[in-house]
Amino acid sequence: MTKIHLLAVGAHPDDVELGCGGTLLKHASMGYSIGIVDLTQGELGTNGSIELRQKEAGHAAAVLGLAVRENLKLQDGFFQHTNEEKLKLVRALRKYQPDVVLGNAYYDRHPDHGRACQLIFEACFLSGLPKVETEADGKKQAPWRPKALYHYIQSLRLKPDFIVDISDFWEQRMKAIHCYSSQFLNSSAGGADTYISNPSFLQMTEGRAADFGHSIGVRYGEGFTVRRVLGIDNLMNIVS
Repeated sequence: MTKIHLLAVGAHPDDVELGCGGTLLKHASMGYSIGIVDLTQGELGTNGSIELRQKEAGHAAAVLGLAVRENLKLQDGFFQHTNEEKLKLVRALRKYQPDVVLGNAYYDRHPDHGRACQLIFEACFLSGLPKVETEADGKKQAPWRPKALYHYIQSLRLKPDFIVDISDFWEQRMKAIHCYSSQFLNSSAGGADTYISNPSFLQMTEGRAADFGHSIGVRYGEGFTVRRVLGIDNLMNIVS
């Protein structure tokens, strides 16, 4: 078992980098261990292949300084909320015992993102139930429920419940995103034009990060939504 303080879960390789890569980098700089679980291999992507996406994800993991990266190999485009699929994520949660989980948006342009959001929510709850039994490496796993689940914002412009200042980590965040050259930087390599391969897509992500940052008086920010009201124990630590 590798203890992870902050675990980000994404439907596809690159979801996490785009949605909360700066937040992961910031917490790693503070000494917290960070990791990613990808639900699928992104095999339905117009450009690239399973092998190439796996290689790109490995490069991005090195840029982010991840302690772990695991792919559950659910079926891209077709995964649902079956018991088997939820238990795969439960096993990962119990293996890494994250204090905080970051997951896909409630709803988004890509239908996998909304489905992943619900799957992550259910798995985080089920992972804490002692009567939900799982094994890893032939050993029974102990129940574990993260203290918090937050959802990063993706293609659709959702109103954030809170924003993390990532100004000092913007360049490193973009370096991790650029590791996925098959998806975002493929125009010179003869790749097909897609929604995310168009240069305007990354321009949009930067504009949104700048907008979120402006909202809290910094250069760049990443926004998150929550399912329940956040509790604050020190008003002096709130940035406005």
